[in-house]
Amino acid sequence: MSRADNLPTYTIRQLAAFVAVADTGTISGAAERLHLSQSALAAAVTDLEKALKVQLTVRKRARGVQLTPTGETVLSRARTLLRQAGELQADAAGENGVVAGPLALGCYPSLGPTVLPELFRAFTQCYPDVRIELHEATQNRLRSSLDDGELDLAIAYDLGLSQDWRTSTLGTRDPLVLLAPDHPLAGAPGPLRLVDLAAEPMVLLDAPPSSEHAFEVCRQAGFAPRVAYRTQNFETARAFVGRGLGWTLLVQRPQHDRTYDGSSVVARTDLEPRPDPVEIVVAWNRGSMLSTVSRTFVQFAAGARSTSLESPGNNPG
Repeated sequence: MSRADNLPTYTIRQLAAFVAVADTGTISGAAERLHLSQSALAAAVTDLEKALKVQLTVRKRARGVQLTPTGETVLSRARTLLRQAGELQADAAGENGVVAGPLALGCYPSLGPTVLPELFRAFTQCYPDVRIELHEATQNRLRSSLDDGELDLAIAYDLGLSQDWRTSTLGTRDPLVLLAPDHPLAGAPGPLRLVDLAAEPMVLLDAPPSSEHAFEVCRQAGFAPRVAYRTQNFETARAFVGRGLGWTLLVQRPQHDRTYDGSSVVARTDLEPRPDPVEIVVAWNRGSMLSTVSRTFVQFAAGARSTSLESPGNNPG
């Protein structure tokens, strides 16, 4: 009988070898990662190429292993297949009702210290057999990793998200302006007119989508900010403001208005014009099949929005 069932001629082990080579760039590095001999690793990649009838790699002694254009295309599919194979095993192991297995979760950096600690504590108490692998990155990098199958889920702001993503809302945040305590507008009565900051130096959190959001808020207020400093670190931006180096516009606000270096900041949420609230979401690729662990996390996190994710302590004032 011919292969009417259309079973593949490649194996999961061959796919794993190929992905490891792509990730490490060398046969030796991939072999070390998978605890195989270099000859066995190289043979697995060769056998995969024979099974697919395409060349996936170019092996150069001095430059390691490079992927061919076809190899780059196959890599994304290989990652997805490996993830789904792992999910199948984890789901099968959880047939007795136990939610168990890995969860590759991406998160926008400023959401890590302000949203994840309590969420992770509560989730892992309920599901101790889940192993969360956390990856923090800017939103454009999260998009690439999620679409390539390197992540199962991502926690991000609902700002410029891919149309290929599905989302579940975890909470909302009101944008705020941070000022040094001795800034003339820090304690000024009434709403803070954003245009009054037009001539002031700005400390920009230059990590997409925060940077684009800050520029858009200023544009709607009728001015372009005078950026004096750029940083991709949330706490660096706060510390610069605390030392009087400028003002900044953020979405997240920690429990305490004190910076790492001990200075204080003043948060103003009474802005004019008032920016729209920003939603925090957990997102996944529309075409992916969520594992039991991923589905459980989405449901749990969405249920937590009525407690820790929406509590005044996470967005005081």
